[in-house]
Amino acid sequence: MADPTPARAGRARISDVAAAAGVSVTTVSHALSGARAVNADTRERILQVAATLGYAPDRVASGLRRKRTGVVGFVGDYVASTPFAGQMIAGARGAGLERDMLLLVAESGGDVAAEQAIVDRFVAQRVDGLLLARMYHQRVIRPRVPSDVPIVLMDAAPERGWKVDAVVPDEAQITRLACDCLVREGHRRIAYADTVDPSRAARGRLLGVRAALGDAGIELTAADISSGTSDSAGGRAAGAALLDRVDRPTAIICFNDQIAMGVMQAGARLGLRVPEDLSVVGIDDLRPVADALDPGLTTVALPHAEMGAWAMSRLIARLDKIEKSSPRLHLMPGWLVERGSVAPPAA
Repeated sequence: MADPTPARAGRARISDVAAAAGVSVTTVSHALSGARAVNADTRERILQVAATLGYAPDRVASGLRRKRTGVVGFVGDYVASTPFAGQMIAGARGAGLERDMLLLVAESGGDVAAEQAIVDRFVAQRVDGLLLARMYHQRVIRPRVPSDVPIVLMDAAPERGWKVDAVVPDEAQITRLACDCLVREGHRRIAYADTVDPSRAARGRLLGVRAALGDAGIELTAADISSGTSDSAGGRAAGAALLDRVDRPTAIICFNDQIAMGVMQAGARLGLRVPEDLSVVGIDDLRPVADALDPGLTTVALPHAEMGAWAMSRLIARLDKIEKSSPRLHLMPGWLVERGSVAPPAA
């Protein structure tokens, strides 16, 4: 094998790698791209030479040949201020890097006009596709995008009439996990602390709780439901309404972990201990909340990273013409994270 030293100063070229490895430029291209099979020993030699020379493929030239840029645009409503956004970005980024795709991230602040402006900028930058994300399950208005730019939605469903790939949490499965956790411990007087914020997540979780408890022979009456804002203050208000009564529930399922924190605080104000006197289950697994509470909050984790990975993989499959089926809504399951806020009801 030739001495693996660059033939010239500056950035190494593919021809330098070919000369140093004693193979053709075409063989180097196939070995690095995986487009065609190359002898294992030859491929290993090429990879070693490329690493020694510090060779990196020219993505611009490659993109021009393939009419691709290798970049996907990610548009979230709230990225910087929402912990879940980082998980979705990480999932999408990891799936993209496996296929040599980079992720460009921007935030709209929940403004439809701002989102369209970002989409326009991404399209002008020739991104290969777009990932549109919401920080909680809701409907999305279709942006103006050229027909040859594929889109996948994350934690969001399309407006009626828009056929597009989307991935959302399986709200029925998620709430069933929360209900089953309490029913297994022997709870029969179970209430639900809901949110007043209108969304598909809110409707789906309430329906899911009703169905799961109904299957267990437990009726969720109007008196067993109290709604507040989607934060700890809303949880304190909902918790006080549910707990400050003679026939109070022995367990409460909460729309999210912030509401669950407020419910636990409301119980403490009434002299109730968690989990001895009251069991509480949240949804989200928002770790700055769930881990910090004492006791730790038992909750159902939402699959944010998994949704990001699915969305990126689906987008790439569309770009590569591998996936040719009709666009669909994919339901992603969550999982129970048990900490210390659930116990059998007091005798």
